[in-house]
Amino acid sequence: MGRIIVHLHGRPSDKKMAGLIEDYSSRLKSKVKIEIHNSKLSTEDYISKLPENTILLDEGGEMMSSFEFSKRFEEWVIQTEDTNLAIGPADGFSKGHNHRTISLSPMTFPHELAAVMLIEQLYRSYEISRGSSYHRA
Repeated sequence: MGRIIVHLHGRPSDKKMAGLIEDYSSRLKSKVKIEIHNSKLSTEDYISKLPENTILLDEGGEMMSSFEFSKRFEEWVIQTEDTNLAIGPADGFSKGHNHRTISLSPMTFPHELAAVMLIEQLYRSYEISRGSSYHRA
């Protein structure tokens, strides 16, 4: 089974955001791993350190509902390869990269909040796939 690896550009400096990331990721220990990259890396250096198939989080990326995202989550966890998702640095990813992108919203969020939202959506996806009452749609 593949794992989902979430790449972050630096450790969250906001303690509340860091706590939320830790809380949700601890609920997903067997499915999701958080990987912290040095915040001093330029955007280009950060992208170069990511695996080739990494999906970048970007406001212009593919939009989907939580239910659609949960279907993608189910596909990712049954694959033999890991799935890599990356939250960009504070200024986002530069244009012209050759990575697939997905979006949490057409709105722009601070990268630390985007990390919380992504981890929560992964947890929500897990709960949807389990059939729990966490997701109320």
